[in-house]
Amino acid sequence: MVALIVIFALLSGCLLSALVGMIGAGRRLGFGWSFLISLLTTPLVGLICVLLSEPLPNSEPRRWGCTGTIVALLGAISLIGLLILLFAGGVVTVAALAA
Repeated sequence: MVALIVIFALLSGCLLSALVGMIGAGRRLGFGWSFLISLLTTPLVGLICVLLSEPLPNSEPRRWGCTGTIVALLGAISLIGLLILLFAGGVVTVAALAA
């Protein structure tokens, strides 16, 4: 059970960091740095850093097609799975302690 929680946590963190990296691709920070910052800290801190950086001058927005949507959906699904595992694990622990 603990291994599944760790796997889901790592997966959701990586997917959300990739989504922040895609947002940062059109900024001075770039994909790599924004992905690395959000991976080493949290995706929320990475997103704040990306939004604080300046947009690239005279650049067209990159067309990611459905990639951004797929990464966002996978990140949301893995985050929901992590929360379900955490809550289910907590319920199982409380039930074991009560018995």
